[in-house]
Amino acid sequence: MINGINNVTQVNNVQNLRKTEGTSKVNDSYDSISVSAEAKEMAEAYYMDKVAKETPDVRADRIAEVKEKIKDPNYLNDAVIKSTADKFLSAIGL
Repeated sequence: MINGINNVTQVNNVQNLRKTEGTSKVNDSYDSISVSAEAKEMAEAYYMDKVAKETPDVRADRIAEVKEKIKDPNYLNDAVIKSTADKFLSAIGL
């Protein structure tokens, strides 16, 4: 037994509704954001901290290379020592 056949017409009535005629016009201006200098500095500090944490403190390959060179008695001469000292002083800003 089927009851409520008249409900089909109610569905048709809903489908035939018209769009609202009195819609308000949307403002054409665009949204914008601004980032403060403090926020930019914090972002840069965060990035630098992240890079520092991911970078190994010791370069084992370079240490092994230098150890091998130092084992050679002819390697340590005045020119090498002076060059190393100059590079070290320039690295620390002197």
